Amino acid sequence: MQPPLWRQLQLTAGALASIRAGTSGSVAFEAVEPALRPGVQALGFQVLRWLGRAEALRRHLAKRTPPPLPDALLCTALGLAWDAERAPYEPFTLVDQAVEAAKRNPATRAQASFINACLRRFLRERDELVAITDQEPVAQWNHPRWWIEKLKRDHPRDWQRILNADNTQAPMTLRVNTQKSTAAAYLSALEAAGLPATRIGASGLQLGRARPVQQLPGFADGACSVQDAAAQMAAPLLLEGLLPVKPGAAPLRVLDACAAPGGKTAHLLELAGPGAAEVIALEVDALRSRRIDETLSRLGLQAKVVVADAARPADWWDGTPFDAILLDAPCTASGIVRRHPDVRWLRRESDTAQLSAQQAALLAALWPLVRPGGRLLYCTCSVFREEGSQQIDAFLAHNTDARLQPSPGHLLPQSGGNVRGVPDNPSGDHDGFFYALLEKR
Repeated sequence: MQPPLWRQLQLTAGALASIRAGTSGSVAFEAVEPALRPGVQALGFQVLRWLGRAEALRRHLAKRTPPPLPDALLCTALGLAWDAERAPYEPFTLVDQAVEAAKRNPATRAQASFINACLRRFLRERDELVAITDQEPVAQWNHPRWWIEKLKRDHPRDWQRILNADNTQAPMTLRVNTQKSTAAAYLSALEAAGLPATRIGASGLQLGRARPVQQLPGFADGACSVQDAAAQMAAPLLLEGLLPVKPGAAPLRVLDACAAPGGKTAHLLELAGPGAAEVIALEVDALRSRRIDETLSRLGLQAKVVVADAARPADWWDGTPFDAILLDAPCTASGIVRRHPDVRWLRRESDTAQLSAQQAALLAALWPLVRPGGRLLYCTCSVFREEGSQQIDAFLAHNTDARLQPSPGHLLPQSGGNVRGVPDNPSGDHDGFFYALLEKR
């Protein structure tokens, strides 16, 4: 039975209030009871994509900012109703149900009349208010002002396209487990199940519409994984030229640093095949490391999972150099805002410098662990140059034994097309990423 809309709006507002207080969207929506979570998350994602507009409208409707929860409910209604064409329900219905949500919650009941007055005025003056807020960059682009200015500097020709892409819904993309099937065979299985998809790269498939993973043929048995097309480039980039391993030769020694939740670890093992690679999956967070084990178990793969800080090799390294290292470094996640619309509102301008320093420390710590002739693939799911091209330029300037190999560099969200020097690059829709392949002379 479909829950009443007022209840969904209550829960959406509660999640928004938690996110504003610093909780990640994943945690905030996970707190919603499972039966209501999909609907609440869908509403919440739409609110987060238009939160800049909603807050600008609220500033014109209310002289003072209301307390956190009533304000979250007011902004939830405004974020959903401001554009009638995109609204999931009729604006009048959203307003009516938002007021009902306020009345039914003791924490917002005292502000119900205030919320009602603001929203009724919004309905009367919507076109005028929207036109006024069109002049405000944060309302127009629905990103913090510092984020907008940073993109203008980093991508002067593409910043508007990036911001527009961030406010769209990302596709659901699968990576076929080539140890169990092929992309062509799994595409046929999807079509037989009434799930149309298109080929993306060597082993990727993009669904026409997102579905629960339980509906995917063979998912529980490891037939495929959910992974964005840009993220699927990591393992092939790192292993190209190192495979196949000659008969009788020792298996490749591969490190996946910062490995949770294990998607790239699994892809490395799928590409290498049985016995061709010994993969160490390193993760500093013990709780997150469990997700690596769960991922590998479902796919029928094995790696050595180690809980340790990649920046402190003395704590975990046995002294034997690696043939290949994948460093998927912590970053602002500015390239995956489509999938995590809360990120733009949680990040602060100072985070970029702090994370850039952490990335530099990880590069410095892991580069000595690469054997001569070996390689390290540095990647981030960021579109900021400070975490991408500028980071690698600084690294190359201080490490004369490193040589940059053909790499995608900055991939912008939804850029699609082929990338020079990268085989089997996924075409079509993908997240923002940065890749730099470094070879040790």
